[in-house]
Amino acid sequence: MKKVDFENLILFDNEDYLVINKPPYLSSLDDRHEAQNILDLAKTHIPDSQLCHRLDKETSGCLVIAKNPAAYRHLAMQFESRKVNKVYHAVVEGIKEFSNELVDRNLLANNKGIAKVSKDGKPAQTIFNTLKTYYAHTLVECKPITGRLHQIRVHLAYLKSPICGDTLYGGNPLYLSSIKRRFNLKKETEELPIMQRVSLHAYSIGFKGLDDTEIFVNAPYPKDFKVLVTQLEKTS
Repeated sequence: MKKVDFENLILFDNEDYLVINKPPYLSSLDDRHEAQNILDLAKTHIPDSQLCHRLDKETSGCLVIAKNPAAYRHLAMQFESRKVNKVYHAVVEGIKEFSNELVDRNLLANNKGIAKVSKDGKPAQTIFNTLKTYYAHTLVECKPITGRLHQIRVHLAYLKSPICGDTLYGGNPLYLSSIKRRFNLKKETEELPIMQRVSLHAYSIGFKGLDDTEIFVNAPYPKDFKVLVTQLEKTS
């Protein structure tokens, strides 16, 4: 992955917090397989940086970084009391009409980092709303109340609405040939999925600053997610 310019990721900046638009394929924390990660990049910008939460490596979007210990503690308490408002957008398989659909199913993660619905797991709740339906897919708004591993992905799979590209939880890659009429692929060319990752983006986050002012930030879609939605729009 080419060197990331941290300054270009910043969506919000005050004396206590940074909110960035995390690119896909970049780990939040140290990854021995990668030369760079968000925490190291943040520390070159602000030495006392601490990540207030994490996003999966493939997931893009809003990520909050505290600039000092007091800011970190303040937001950690809001996460603990479930007062942080997080909204994700996902493209799922099938036509779904979700209206404040609450999935309240415990999740259990194994030592390989794979989660499943299990009564022996930890409580997990997510609310889903349909944003737009297409010919055979749906753009869904996901509001996680808790923050379990792969929560949105597993809860959508539980609703039989796996996220496109999420092969770990039953989703299939989405190819242009499957949604575009008269699609011609050049001979001897292998078709790649429109989006080569899980189609999930952390669209917005809302929390209170140290002075109790409301902070609300939106993260624009990265290029691959934007291309996917644009192609689906053409076929709807």
